[in-house]
Parts: sequence; C-alpha cells; structure tokens
Amino acid sequence: MKDIQHGSVVVIGNFDGVHQGHRKVLTEATGDTHHPLIVVTFWPHPVSVLRPDKAPKLLTDLRSRIELLKEAGASEVRVIRFTKDVAAMSPAAFVERFLLPLRPVRVVVGENFRFGNRASGDVSTLAELGKGHFEVRPMSLASVDEEISCSTGVRAALEAGDVRTAALHLGRPFRFRGVVEVGDQRGRELGFPTANLAVPNEMAVPADGVYAGWLTRLDEPDAPRLPAAISVGTNPTFDGADHRVESYVLGRTDLELYGVEIGVDFVDRIRGQVRFAGIAALIDQMNDDVAATRVMLAIDD
Repeated sequence: MKDIQHGSVVVIGNFDGVHQGHRKVLTEATGDTHHPLIVVTFWPHPVSVLRPDKAPKLLTDLRSRIELLKEAGASEVRVIRFTKDVAAMSPAAFVERFLLPLRPVRVVVGENFRFGNRASGDVSTLAELGKGHFEVRPMSLASVDEEISCSTGVRAALEAGDVRTAALHLGRPFRFRGVVEVGDQRGRELGFPTANLAVPNEMAVPADGVYAGWLTRLDEPDAPRLPAAISVGTNPTFDGADHRVESYVLGRTDLELYGVEIGVDFVDRIRGQVRFAGIAALIDQMNDDVAATRVMLAIDD
C-alpha cells in the first residue's frame, strides 16, 4: 500500500449510492498511480442532522458505501462523523482539520461541491485554501441519456418503481441487503417460500410491487446469484403491516436462509402490489410472476 507520508489524492463527498457521477470523480482520482486515493465521506447523512424532517432515504448503508468505494479504487475511506459542530466549521477550519492531515497533493471533487458553514465554501474556496498545499481538480457531472446522475434522481426512480433507470445511473442494479428474518411463513404453505428482509425506515427501496432480480448470499464469498421473484410491500392480501422485501428463489424450496445476510438486486418491475380476493387468485398470480421473472432474467425453465 502506498504511504500517505509521500502525499495522497483526496476525494470528498457523501457518496450515497456510489453512482455514475461519483465513479467519474473516483476514476479521475485513480489516474494518479503514485499516491494513495483517500475518500472522505460523511456519516450520518448531513441532511439527517441539519433537517431531520427532510432526511433522504439512503441508497446504501455505511458498510455498503465503503465496500463500493474500495471497489472503485479507494485505498482508504475516512468517515467523518457529521454533527452540528462539523456543520458549523468554517471552510478554512474544515480544510485544516480534515484535509491537511492527509497530506493531499490533489483534491478531486464534483463541480457542485460545497462545504463549510451553511455550505459557504465551493470549488474556488477550496482552491484558494489549498494554495501551497494541494491543487483542486473539479469534475463535471456525469449524465446518462442527457440526465445528470445524482442520488436524488436515483431515489426518485426507485420511488416510481423504475429500477431500470435507477440501475442506469448507479451503473449496476439497485441492491437491498439485510439479514433474513422469520416471517409469517405463508409463502412456504403456498409453495413459494420467501427470504424476508425488514425495511429500516431510513433506507430506500423500490416502490411497492413485484420485481425480477437476483438473490445472493453475502456470507459465502463465491456464492452464486440466484434468480428471484421479489415482492416489496406490506402483503395487503393478508392485512400485513410490516414493510418487507420478500424474495422467492425460483424452483427452490430447500434453502435455509434464516440469519443469513443476503443481497437482493432489482432488475425489472413486473407489476404493482395488489390485494387479492382469495388464495387461489394469489397463487395464480404468483405463477405468472415466476414466468415473467424467467423472461426478464432470460433464464430457462
């Protein structure tokens, strides 16, 4: 590993979702092969501290964010615990406390980067404060089909159930991860056992409905991804109240996943959530959902 004592390249941002825009900045930063790339990120999300009533749903938890940043080339991820005291720091104080100790030779940020008290610092502020210490390289925002990639846009796509658009901007399918919990076990009785994940209030998920996607065990490094029909919602046919992600792995009734951490990747939307009049109608629809999943994932029977 390269030694920070000889300088570093630093990238700063929230990086929620580590989407295409974030990756553009990271790709630029990894072009310097002589210095380690240090990513500075914030936790919790600044808006959740400053305006809790406006806190956005998170696309990734902190662990997933760090994993994705390292996959994108980060040598190290520094997490700043975001508090009101941090928010109140002047741009100069922020640079002195958090950036200069990293001995940056270059700081790479998005062109819309803001920092310091009331977001008073911008790229030009950072460049001025960095004189004699580091250069600043601002990057233009990344776009897909002339639409700028941003975390807000990905959240909007998920809220609309448009997981394909979300994937375009993320550069990969949206993944929801968690530990499989014991549910109502109705799926097993119906012939469609599901792996159930609770949805924490702060996390983003696609709109209620049924999707085609993949389930992967995260406790086994080489675990294969398994085709799955995925339901998001509260299970209205049974007057459910808990918001869950429920995944049925196609053709598998032998999986024992309780207590196992899994990742659920959303590929395409099949339909919205429906309240059925009876069990028979529900089973007929589930068989149709499985058939649609096979088509969307291009897998054979």
